[in-house]
Amino acid sequence: MEEKENKEVVTNDSNELNEKISDKEGFDEQEKNIDSKISEEIIDVDDEKALEKADANYTSDNLSVLDGLQAVRMRPGMYIGSTSSTGLHHLVWEIVDNGIDEALAGYCDTITVLINPENTITVIDNGRGIPVDIVKKTGLSGVETVYTVLHAGGKFGEGGGYKVSGGLHGVGASVVNALSTFVDVTVHKDGGIYYIRFENGGHAVDRLKRIGDCTDHGTTVTFKPDPTIFKETTIFSYETIKTRLRQMAFLNKGITIILKDLRVTPNLEEKFKFDGGIKEYVSYINRNANVLFPQIIYSEGAQKFDDNGVEELIYCEVALQYTNGYNHNVYSYCNNVSTGNGGMHEEGFNLALTRVLNNYARDNKFLKDSDKERITLDDCLEGLTAIISVKHPNPQYEGQTKGKLGNLEVKKIVSNIFGEQLNRFLLENKDIATEILQKVKGAYDARLAARAARENIRRKTGLEPTTLPGKLSDCSSNNPEECELFIVEGNSAGGSAKQGRDPRTQAIMPLRGKILNVQKAQAHRIFENAEIGNMISAIGAGFGEDFDISKIRYHKIVIMTDADVDGSHIRILLLTFFHRFMKPLIDHGFVYIAQPPLYKIEYKGKAYYAYNDEQLNVIRKTLDLKPGYPYQRYKGLGEMDPQQLEETTMDPKERKMLRVTVDDAIAADQVFNDLMGEDVEPRSTFIEENARFVKNLDI
Repeated sequence: MEEKENKEVVTNDSNELNEKISDKEGFDEQEKNIDSKISEEIIDVDDEKALEKADANYTSDNLSVLDGLQAVRMRPGMYIGSTSSTGLHHLVWEIVDNGIDEALAGYCDTITVLINPENTITVIDNGRGIPVDIVKKTGLSGVETVYTVLHAGGKFGEGGGYKVSGGLHGVGASVVNALSTFVDVTVHKDGGIYYIRFENGGHAVDRLKRIGDCTDHGTTVTFKPDPTIFKETTIFSYETIKTRLRQMAFLNKGITIILKDLRVTPNLEEKFKFDGGIKEYVSYINRNANVLFPQIIYSEGAQKFDDNGVEELIYCEVALQYTNGYNHNVYSYCNNVSTGNGGMHEEGFNLALTRVLNNYARDNKFLKDSDKERITLDDCLEGLTAIISVKHPNPQYEGQTKGKLGNLEVKKIVSNIFGEQLNRFLLENKDIATEILQKVKGAYDARLAARAARENIRRKTGLEPTTLPGKLSDCSSNNPEECELFIVEGNSAGGSAKQGRDPRTQAIMPLRGKILNVQKAQAHRIFENAEIGNMISAIGAGFGEDFDISKIRYHKIVIMTDADVDGSHIRILLLTFFHRFMKPLIDHGFVYIAQPPLYKIEYKGKAYYAYNDEQLNVIRKTLDLKPGYPYQRYKGLGEMDPQQLEETTMDPKERKMLRVTVDDAIAADQVFNDLMGEDVEPRSTFIEENARFVKNLDI
């Protein structure tokens, strides 16, 4: 999880979790029509691989052109999300994904990524090579067409060069070209070596030329991001690229992906190859977890689907394992693209998981006949780590960033394949099935206990769950888009914040002490913690499975704590709570970290504030202050009077805040599990590895 400077971020709404237990209960008329088009036959995976393999005769006839390249440089965020570090690395993903698409097509087994000096990137694959003959519609070579025409590639229409592809929209290569200072493309194909260079946002220096002979095949691309576009940074992160490439290797078993950082001496190098695929991925995610059983439950298969008269094949694989923890980590992908906002493949998984575990629980008396309630999806997810991966020839995503899969047919197919094989596994592995059901039943009992606790609080206090807490100083505006909730450490700072706020748009809720560490607590304990209960009531959108982002009362949730160890701990506890029980708040960019100054210097009747030691030194030098000139260090928010707190930390015109975002959901989940979970060993390892970086320890 990262804390970023306050910038507007647009994300997609999370889909509601489908709680229907039976497939028939969950499908409307449109889904029934789709259901009739899905083949009843679950195809053997080996046969599916042969059917999935694309045409080996990959020429310019396989390329379709939808439109020309337009306005990418003017509005790059439409294509790569942003021009921040995230957008910068998105350029790498686009080129690597082209190599992955070749692997999906069956013609590439090795991809090499080089981070070169001066922060250029080279991506080498041993696929078929981009077509070099002339595309009839453009009059240009296949290489020049792919790199200069938006929506041009082998991923569209009849005769396409790929059966499945991550790059659905066909804008990857051309967008990278448009946003780069230069792009060099070398293609080894049909016995020849071909080369072309583009400069200044995608302009070809010359036509594609044959520069030599070869006996191999593949494509090599080198590009340099344009610093006039990527103003925040043009420096690539080795760790960020390593994490993404490792993920790609997990999702494509047997493919070798090599990463080299040539900027340092000696060079850094990583090599990823996982013959176990997503089974090894689950093991990697759970490497520091206390697992219920060592075995990874795995299912795979494929079914045919009638897509407007064309029979298509959809491939699905799922791997899962339960841990003793209380949170869950379920990650989904379509054609190797992470679908962070879920979609139909996750809904199909949820349907099958809930249906199969309910049936098993009833048949094997984990639930008694007198138990009126079913096991819910939330019960089934507690402690679960799962990877869902589907391959679809015509996926429908929401936007170029592909956050959510919308193909309705995928829901039924994943439910069929995963449900049938999970049920068979439970019947054949009674011991593991018992451990899973005991875990799920524990979550079921805890949920009922939490409900009883809520009812008990309401009965004792006479308050409804929606009643605003008494310690909340609310704002008068009813427009969530302009309202801000400051969660303030301590009553003293809370008092100053109340006096210094704008009462129309700013609400204040002081915290007394540290909240519960929810990463290692069951749900019913939450309602025994008054501070957490107050936050849930104040935000007004529920929590956990029932959290509804549309009902939040504030579009800025601002954590305001002291700049000391206790303040940092409280901030992390709050972030842990939001990440586990109100994650859409973070996904939508509604959580912020206030940045109160550390120092104040008064000089000639004017106040100067510094947020770190470097800024303090700059102020001293700028004002030409003599050594020993007095300054004030704020250790706590309570040391500021209301006017100072308003001027430095709360006034939208003057304040500095960090927006909390998650670029890598798996990495963020791993950090919370390691540092806030029950297992001590990962924390000890983290401390040992990072203790040398600690400065100015406050104890």
